[in-house]
Amino acid sequence: MSEETNPELKKKDDEALAKFFSKCKENFWMPIAIVMTLAVVFLIVNGGVPGITGNVISESSAGEQMVTFLNEKTGGGVSLVSVEKQESFYKITVSYQRQNIPVYMSLDGNYFIQGIEEIESSASPVSDAQPSDSNIPKSDKPVAELFIMTHCPYGTQAEKGFIPAMKTLGDSADMTIRFVHYFLHAPEELETPRQVCIREEQPDNFLPYLECFLEEGDSPSCLIETNVDLDLMQTCLDNGNADKYYAEDSVLSENYGVRGSPTLIINGQQSTAGRSAASYLAGICDAFNNAPDACNDELSSASPSPGFGYQEGEATTAQC
Repeated sequence: MSEETNPELKKKDDEALAKFFSKCKENFWMPIAIVMTLAVVFLIVNGGVPGITGNVISESSAGEQMVTFLNEKTGGGVSLVSVEKQESFYKITVSYQRQNIPVYMSLDGNYFIQGIEEIESSASPVSDAQPSDSNIPKSDKPVAELFIMTHCPYGTQAEKGFIPAMKTLGDSADMTIRFVHYFLHAPEELETPRQVCIREEQPDNFLPYLECFLEEGDSPSCLIETNVDLDLMQTCLDNGNADKYYAEDSVLSENYGVRGSPTLIINGQQSTAGRSAASYLAGICDAFNNAPDACNDELSSASPSPGFGYQEGEATTAQC
């Protein structure tokens, strides 16, 4: 069943899209991503690092110029933390929405790029086998909360590893998929309320719906396929319950200091568990005082691919 055959869902999708674009000015990462893309295109066309013209501006001028530039792009709220002169760039750390974010400027002040990474370090594959989290307290019934955005490719990647661990541990652990306190992708303002309503008011349908949704992101079809009660879901969306449930997730997300999708919290502490089912299972099982037999189950150690679909992918620590 497509959105074309469900006019009400299509109308709501269009409204969410319009609302999203009206907020782009408030969203730091949207304009920064655009500027970064333009900077990368410049690098490719001109064959390398944007050159130093011979005019090197001062650190104070670089910091002031960068903050002015970013505030113009974001609508305000960016402040300077520090400026560090490197071989060919200024590394400028700015603060936005309580995050310290490194950005870079050529020494002549003419070119900006959001991030720099050495090729040798980035070429090394990330292992999904993460070390045990020594900071996570143990408990009889660990609480594991995976914070994601519904259309973040790395959030969906994490869900595809987390769900098998959820099903394996069952009631032995308190495991929940929650939502971060911000949106970065247009469909999330509509899909997040749907999912939070199903999670809270139709819990038996939640994982089946997610497993279907993670295939292609086709919410209208999956709602029908997994027998979600559409009237009950719509009531939840209309009566304010969806906002209430999402607000509860947002408070937890803020309190835990979540700054990216996905972020796994185990017993109140951020975990470094990888994104394969085996890694999530091991990370949560490490948090038991006495691990149940289910912790001995063998789950896939392959990292799921980012985005929709159930292909295998390379391990990554990337977030939205």
